Amino acid sequence: MTSVAPAEAQPAASTDVHLALHNVQVVYDNVILAVKGLSLEVPRGDIVTLLGANGAGKSTTLKAISGLLRTEKGEVTNGTITFEGHHLERQASGRSVRLGISQVMEGRRVFAHLSVTDNLVAGAHTQKAAGIKDDIARVLEYFPHLGERMRTKAGYLSGGEQQMLAIARALMAHPRLLLLDEPSLGLAPLVVAEIFEIVRRLNEDEGVTILLVEQNANLALELASHGYVMEDGRVVLDGPAAVLKENDDIREFYLGISTAGRKSYRDVKHYKRRKRWLS
Repeated sequence: MTSVAPAEAQPAASTDVHLALHNVQVVYDNVILAVKGLSLEVPRGDIVTLLGANGAGKSTTLKAISGLLRTEKGEVTNGTITFEGHHLERQASGRSVRLGISQVMEGRRVFAHLSVTDNLVAGAHTQKAAGIKDDIARVLEYFPHLGERMRTKAGYLSGGEQQMLAIARALMAHPRLLLLDEPSLGLAPLVVAEIFEIVRRLNEDEGVTILLVEQNANLALELASHGYVMEDGRVVLDGPAAVLKENDDIREFYLGISTAGRKSYRDVKHYKRRKRWLS
């Protein structure tokens, strides 16, 4: 299967749209259709969140953008993905990093056998060696906890410290677009709050555009300016984050709240009310 779009194009005219996906389809092993006609836009300098249950296609969407699909026998078979005018449908991950895109994978995936310092240096492989020391100092301003653990092997860090290291390592490449995949996964609420505050600061202080995949819809919609909801490989609902937070379907199925009051996750799944956006 081949993409209908060219592998590379000249940058388009200046626009506020940093990243755009139009009618994107992703297939694994030439058989499994994981993303089905997905379209979304991420404006320059914004935080946009992608919500949905496990298996909705969120992580696959990020990998299609960053070029990591190839490692899992996946490919974009239809549609276009453009970043600052460059087509990404056939780009390898190394090319995406050089264009200014960094992804923080679900599950952190730090280099456990390497020290914190070596993990950060590895993240700067596209940068000039002369600036690495200054770059480490810059990221440690956001993650001071790591400054106390520089010689520690990453495998011995706590889960929260590993997540901080994964984000810090991505920042070493000076990304203009940061893809965050489930940064709250498996972490204590206080640690999650700290990490989300750091993400907010990165966006405000450095102007990094962020596409956030997150199952914690409440936190994601507090942080983001716009949200997309995925179901079964498709975007089924999108809008300003403040509007989505007040949507009855979002409140019931993703925030656990209905007009009858707060329900448990089990109760929500038990009722299985047909979502109005799929009617």
